[in-house]
Amino acid sequence: MSNRLPNRDKRNSSEMDTLTRYLSQYAFGEKIRRLRLKKSMGLVELGKHTGLSAAMLSKLENNHVIPTLQTLSRIAMVFSVGLDHFFMDPALHKNIQVTRAKERMELEEKLEGKSVVYRFQCLDYPANDRKSSSYLALFNDVSEGPVAMHSHVGTEFIYLESGALEIDVDGEIVQLEAGDSAHFDGSLPHSYRKIGKEMCRAIVVTVP
Repeated sequence: MSNRLPNRDKRNSSEMDTLTRYLSQYAFGEKIRRLRLKKSMGLVELGKHTGLSAAMLSKLENNHVIPTLQTLSRIAMVFSVGLDHFFMDPALHKNIQVTRAKERMELEEKLEGKSVVYRFQCLDYPANDRKSSSYLALFNDVSEGPVAMHSHVGTEFIYLESGALEIDVDGEIVQLEAGDSAHFDGSLPHSYRKIGKEMCRAIVVTVP
């Protein structure tokens, strides 16, 4: 009896080998191990959270098994990361993530009002597993009268680079000038109002 595989089987085997090599470049095992060790978690403990056996997790970490999307999803939820964490281009995975000025997008924020209160650019969008979010904010002139309030989870820090800005945090109002900074509870209703005609620009950092 011939040991040669039928052409279809050969093709399937070749496609599987190619797929395995392609997926292997993402180093799923290393990424899982890094997440686990970062939390000082053992294989058994991770198994309790994911429903996977310690033996299977060991095979995954040692790249003996290619994880399914369902498996990656379970692990991602335990460590509060997105699936994209596992599919980052290995060539782009570095200890430092740089955001180039020319690559930033500028968005508008109306804060439930009709006028644009400020425009902002995300300063750290390439960062993975970040513990905070940083923005460059450029405040616009707003009409007289109440400014729309908003709130968010966590704390907020703002450093005013130029111009003057009025901040209302749950009825407590302060004015900042260039070089001033403020820190407050982001869950409290707050608003911003540009003062004067000079460009008003700030660095804003929010921490969940």
